[in-house]
Amino acid sequence: MVKTITKVGNSHGVIFDATLMDLAHLKMGDQVNVEVHAGGTITMTPLRPPAIEPERAAAMAKRLIAKNSELFRRLS
Repeated sequence: MVKTITKVGNSHGVIFDATLMDLAHLKMGDQVNVEVHAGGTITMTPLRPPAIEPERAAAMAKRLIAKNSELFRRLS
């Protein structure tokens, strides 16, 4: 997909049309990490929040282990 750099105020930008946003699973307000590589290649990677916070995952795992401790003992 070819895009043209355009002037946006005192800066420059690339417009993401609806199709590109859909293909990249992006929406207005999403954050992306922009990296410039050797040779001038630019990559943009969406920053996705974790599906579950680490503290909540740890608490759920502890509850699961406590609830099924006898089963885990027999399986080991």
